[in-house]
Amino acid sequence: MTTYLINHLRIPGDIPNDAALSYLEQVEATVAPHGGKWLAQGPVDLFEGSWPGAVVLMEFPSREAVTAWYRSKEYQAILPLRLNNSISDIVLIDALPDGFTIKGFAESVRRARQTG
Repeated sequence: MTTYLINHLRIPGDIPNDAALSYLEQVEATVAPHGGKWLAQGPVDLFEGSWPGAVVLMEFPSREAVTAWYRSKEYQAILPLRLNNSISDIVLIDALPDGFTIKGFAESVRRARQTG
C-alpha cells in the first residue's frame, strides 16, 4: 500500500545553509532506489492553526520501502546534515483503500461504539 511521508520543515533563517544545500544535493540519490518521489515541497497557505515553516510531501510504494530508505546506510550518512540544520516533524501515513468514504468511516465508528 502506498505510504506518504510528510515533513513539517523549519529552516533557521528560512534560507538553507551550505550543509543543508549539500543534503538536498545528495538526498534524491538515496530515495530513488526505494521508489520514493517528491509530490510537493515548499511554504504553505495557512487556513487554520499554526504552521511555521514549509512542508515536504513524499510518496513511497509501501511503509517497508520508506523505512528501508530511512534506515539505509546511504541516507544515514547524510541524515546529520538535515538534523543539524533544520527542525523536522516527520510522519508516515498510508493511502486510503479504494472505495473509502468519510461517511462510511463515520458509520463504522458508530457501529463500533454501539457494540463496544
